Amino acid sequence: MQDEERGADAAVTRAGFVALVGRPNVGKSTLLNALVGEKLSIVTARPQTTREAVTGILTRPGFQAVFIDTPGLMDPSYLLHEAMQHAARVALQQADVVLLLLDGAHEEEVPGGEVVSSLRSRRERLVVAVNKSDVAEASMVSRLARWSEAELGVSALAVSAATGAGVEVLLGALVDRLPEGPFLYPEDELATQPVRFFVEELVRETVFELYGQEVPYSTAVRIEEYRESADPVYIRAVVYVERDSQRGIVIGQGGAKIRELGVRARAKIETFVGTRVYLDLWVKTLPGWRRKAGSLKRLGYPLPRGSGGRA
Repeated sequence: MQDEERGADAAVTRAGFVALVGRPNVGKSTLLNALVGEKLSIVTARPQTTREAVTGILTRPGFQAVFIDTPGLMDPSYLLHEAMQHAARVALQQADVVLLLLDGAHEEEVPGGEVVSSLRSRRERLVVAVNKSDVAEASMVSRLARWSEAELGVSALAVSAATGAGVEVLLGALVDRLPEGPFLYPEDELATQPVRFFVEELVRETVFELYGQEVPYSTAVRIEEYRESADPVYIRAVVYVERDSQRGIVIGQGGAKIRELGVRARAKIETFVGTRVYLDLWVKTLPGWRRKAGSLKRLGYPLPRGSGGRA
């Protein structure tokens, strides 16, 4: 009888969704990639890079954690920001476990208001981590840990998503809070989004790397054609900007800049898909798309009900 009970215990698995939430640029995307062991979420030095929830799946014996990288928590300035905050709130509400990530390297505001109230209500399934412990001052890590204890009643872990320090301990804390149940996805899957989504994100990441000022924030990328049967794989992508002047900047004199964008983005895409790629880039103006509900809908950004903005 005891052997049967031990066998039953050994067969128990845990599975569920883990939402990564926090202010912009705290390192959520870097942490997602570190947890999954693959580059799924784009990473740049600029804040507000993540616009949509990015899902990465980690399956090991006994558990499957489905991580959701969310846009940074902030006060919306325009309609695209509202869409980003909507994505973060949905992930926070639907997740089985919530990981709040704090930035140990920069003096910045911690989450407040409704976010803190929501986190308090999830205390039993909440984990808090102070990121960038490899470069943070000990006093800052201690201050954030005290805030977590006082405001949330949760002890904070110190981690470095960049170096991997503390990540396995953090993973253990997350897995312990996952509900018991069968795996949600096949064991060899790494993500829930289609390849096209990640190709769009890799092009957009390269835009952030190549262009300055406001151009990256005014840019959206969408795949219009993806022929996997072609050799090399044919991908036609459109880079949308808000103004004609931005279109000229993206293209560059004599098309030099768009060619550089294509070369750099293609190399990333080929690494991701594991085969040769022909990347056909186009640049189009979609006036004021970040502030127009109709344009955001066309580009696939879901908006919360009752959102303002022009069509």
